[in-house]
Amino acid sequence: MKHPKVRALATANPKNIMTQSDALNLGQTMFAEHFQNFERFAEAYTNAGIEKRHICVPLEWLYEDHQWKERSDLYLEAATNLAEEAVLNCIAKSSLSLNQIDGIVAVSSTGFATPSLDAHLCERLALRTDIKRLPIFGLGCAGGVTGLARAAELAKAAPGSNWLLVIVELCSLTFRAHDKKKANIIATALFGDGAAAAILGTHGTGPAIVASGEHIWPASLGVMGWDIENDGFGVLFSRDIPAIVRNELMVPLNSFLTQQSKAITDIDTFLFHPGGAKVLDALDEKIQPPAPGFSYARKVMKNFGNMSAPTALFVFEEAVSHGPLNHALMAALGPGFSASFVLMKDDV
Repeated sequence: MKHPKVRALATANPKNIMTQSDALNLGQTMFAEHFQNFERFAEAYTNAGIEKRHICVPLEWLYEDHQWKERSDLYLEAATNLAEEAVLNCIAKSSLSLNQIDGIVAVSSTGFATPSLDAHLCERLALRTDIKRLPIFGLGCAGGVTGLARAAELAKAAPGSNWLLVIVELCSLTFRAHDKKKANIIATALFGDGAAAAILGTHGTGPAIVASGEHIWPASLGVMGWDIENDGFGVLFSRDIPAIVRNELMVPLNSFLTQQSKAITDIDTFLFHPGGAKVLDALDEKIQPPAPGFSYARKVMKNFGNMSAPTALFVFEEAVSHGPLNHALMAALGPGFSASFVLMKDDV
């Protein structure tokens, strides 16, 4: 059976820009009075490896208090608009029309919508009335890799079909000005907004999805995720994540590769979600990849920050722009606490 291929890929970002200086000013305003030693936390901004991020709201919005309804209304409007832009960019890169899309997988964890985001896209884009739909919520930063895996499995199960993967996260809408937890300091230092879209099928050309896998660590529910608060999502982000990467990631990663008769030394291109500078440093230490190493992830982090789920697709797009992937490994960490892996190779 043929491996599904990524036939086209595109990304999109909101127009509002937040520089890292803007983010530091926001952090100082939000946290300096609460943390007398805020200068120590300021390193989270200056050492993040980020120059700028895109956000779907004006910068001044982040300084204000907002309730669930306002956040939800903004999410549905901005997420639909940004996802539409990514999809149209993706269609333009393909040889397909919207009417040739047989199924849609929509991934997002930064807002709620019922009907789900994929239904709103079907209405906005006039997709076929018999289209198959799979909305996915709750995967956080792992959503891009896991979403790609799910879309590939669906494409493989129906040879000749065309599956549209849409991933959109609006992390800026989750910023809560009165949340004084340390995790919120990290969130304001790292996260931005973005969307990605891809078309997958067993026909055509493009990098092939060879295999996918996942790992969930027991007793780790508190490592990453959301606390549902009265006025929005409260970020749950453990300081132990770089240590988990350094001390515990390689066992499930090597196990996944072994199942595919591969070793880490067989990988030519590393398409890892850049969770943060410390996470990338830990990956560099454990994997010691050959050039270009994690440079694609670091470039995406520099220009866009951590956009949660779509970030891995931005890394994928950056890598493809530099030439063949050969054997590539995509990976991301997410709530659960979990890891997701996708093994890819250039179509031959």
